[in-house]
Amino acid sequence: MQADFWNDKRPPGVPNDIDPSAYGSIVEVFERSCKKFADRPAFSNMGVTLTYAELDRLSAAFAAYLQRHTDLKPGERIAVQMPNILQYPIAVFGALRAGLIVVNTNPLYTAREMKHQFKDAGVRALVYVNLFGHLVQEVLPDTSIDYLIEARMGDMLPSLKGWLVNTVVKKVKKMVPAYHLPQALSFKSVLAQGKGHALKPVPLSLDDIAVLQYTGGTTGVAKGAMLTHGNLVANMQQVDACLSQLDDSGVPLMKQGQEIMIAPLPLYHIYAFTANCMCMMVNGNHNILITNPRDIGGFIKELKKWRFSALLGLNTLFVALMDHPEFKELDFSNLKVTNSGGTALVKATAERWQAMTGCSVVEGYGLTETSPVASTNGYGKLARLGSVGIPVPGTAFKVIDDDGHELPIGERGELCIQGPQVMKGYWQRPEATAEVLDAEGWLKTGDVAIIDAGGFVHIVDRKKDLIIVSGFNVYPNEIEDVVMAHPQVASCAAIGVPDERSGEAVKLFVVPRTGGGVTVDELKAYCKENFTGYKVPKHIVLKDALPMTPVGKILRRELRDIA
Repeated sequence: MQADFWNDKRPPGVPNDIDPSAYGSIVEVFERSCKKFADRPAFSNMGVTLTYAELDRLSAAFAAYLQRHTDLKPGERIAVQMPNILQYPIAVFGALRAGLIVVNTNPLYTAREMKHQFKDAGVRALVYVNLFGHLVQEVLPDTSIDYLIEARMGDMLPSLKGWLVNTVVKKVKKMVPAYHLPQALSFKSVLAQGKGHALKPVPLSLDDIAVLQYTGGTTGVAKGAMLTHGNLVANMQQVDACLSQLDDSGVPLMKQGQEIMIAPLPLYHIYAFTANCMCMMVNGNHNILITNPRDIGGFIKELKKWRFSALLGLNTLFVALMDHPEFKELDFSNLKVTNSGGTALVKATAERWQAMTGCSVVEGYGLTETSPVASTNGYGKLARLGSVGIPVPGTAFKVIDDDGHELPIGERGELCIQGPQVMKGYWQRPEATAEVLDAEGWLKTGDVAIIDAGGFVHIVDRKKDLIIVSGFNVYPNEIEDVVMAHPQVASCAAIGVPDERSGEAVKLFVVPRTGGGVTVDELKAYCKENFTGYKVPKHIVLKDALPMTPVGKILRRELRDIA
């Protein structure tokens, strides 16, 4: 399907295209925004707020340090391994301004995962928080890392408060296991040493790689998606275009320099990286960084301080927030955008969120390989629950069969995406790149989808998660969606297991709600009531928790391994 198929289907105010060459690089967008919105707040965390001017100054000092005190050349890789704290945007924008390629690294990685990523990317510098110093010490001998920059949680706070926070983290909460890295430089000293030097501008093009974003590795070994300056500049413009939808009074939904966005999802994950680090820059909006979103009580306490207008989250997070007694006491009068991504949004969750906050949850779709946003729903009354919306401006979708032939509207097949946000390829993996990217720039997603007559896209399932029972296709998402509507179910996951009679059978893992007892027999009866015979789970197991990625995506692969 060509991109113009969707031209008459976009919400009012949303353009059909963007100009991918409007900016020369992410750095250009960043520097422009820092001048334009100099006095406006950019990021807040732990009671400290950085304005755009301060972010400009601190990231320039970080970049100048890298230029003056290391032999790192433009195009070399620097890994950033931190939770959502102010040091993260300073380090990332500083590294990009020095012409380096940022390798986003999950702070919860094991030593094995860190080692793989650092070696695969050829990382030469690492910025990390001292909580993980012991792991850095363990993996360092097996990597080519020459420079270590160590942040501490209290670095950006006023000195006494910062000292107190660092002491509590280390001595009271015992969150810093012992390690010995005498060569590591403190984050604060790097900023102090860089401050005295002018930043030398680095020539960058849209085709230069900005970020190596490692995909979750659900298909074997984790691969680095090469996201260029052009990919990320295009995607921030595309998301910005979708947020320019006009409300009932003809005014754009999101106003420049006036919005407050809550950022609980980890910035090292591509979804929050693009939304909270990149998109906010074009607009000069304010991000509230939530360091530990699992502490729901602390999260809600932070929400009480702000008249927030946008929140980025996913299904598990929305449920956890709504289950907290103090959530309904928050001021939602300014909330106009709740975006869900990373994993399928459950209908029951969306309806409950709308009832509690007065704001509809809008679901979009994307992949690490698409920087990540590929489609999104309209906001408010234009949101279509159960669909991931329509392609963002300048993007085309099509659905193909197993032989690669395009299928007509309404047919189910593998979803393919073409647009300026599609990655350059996988880092040093030409074969893996060729498997998913064709000569015309179409990316095979591995997801099964249907495009309906109205242009709305429905993700039916992952190709490889498909369960085939006696020749019939069973889609785990459908099973999970229905079971999630049961009032006593907190979360669930369906997988296929080998079966002598039917080839495969459905096995369902269920986490009951706290305080709500639900039995296997009750669940079986509920499923029989709601599913045709071959879809009814043959095995149901009650569990305390399900294996998840740090972003809250349930790992069906691990459940398959257990089964």
